[in-house]
Amino acid sequence: MPNNGESNFVLMGAGGHGAVVAEAIELSGGQIANFVDHFSTSSELCGYAIVKEDKSLVDEHSKFIITIGDNATRKRRVLELDRTYGIVKHPGASISKRSSLGEGSVVMAGVCINTNATIGKHCIINTSSTIDHDCKIGDFVHVAPSSALAGGVEVGEGSFIGLGAFIIQGVKIGKWCVIGAGSVVIQDVPDFSVVAGVPAKFIRINERSNEEENMVVAAPHG
Repeated sequence: MPNNGESNFVLMGAGGHGAVVAEAIELSGGQIANFVDHFSTSSELCGYAIVKEDKSLVDEHSKFIITIGDNATRKRRVLELDRTYGIVKHPGASISKRSSLGEGSVVMAGVCINTNATIGKHCIINTSSTIDHDCKIGDFVHVAPSSALAGGVEVGEGSFIGLGAFIIQGVKIGKWCVIGAGSVVIQDVPDFSVVAGVPAKFIRINERSNEEENMVVAAPHG
């Protein structure tokens, strides 16, 4: 698992999430080269330049992070680009040495990740959330602030666990699901489901599920 301080990070996405990631890197002793954002109307964020994407940004010392909160957009960017990705761990997080973090993932302040938990690639484990022992989190998942996953929970690719949601032990969340804020999930959730409530109940199919499921790997460019 790379140490933040060994890399010069390029952050791709200059919004609020990008600013939080930048501060986590700073506090960990890492270096930030700049932000890359095609759509930003600002020239800087947190004191770092915001530039358009440029091949010259890629060198052997650069580690990229896709600092975009939306899971599907983050996946799309990864599929489009040929980059080397780092890992960002806020120094205020408690992360078991027996857990694992995939490339491109970020862990925010106050997070607790316990023993034998597995976090996939390009995940966001957000502020003060808890991932307990033996959880398995798929790629491109976002666990929102103050959510709690009990032991042995599995979360499929691209799913979003809403603010302050609770998931009891052993539950399996499918891929590209949305768990509503404040929900308490006590049973398995099928792929592409939107659920909410206490206890959580099925609301509808995720309307973006076809787009998300049918993403294909594009030829790398840039």
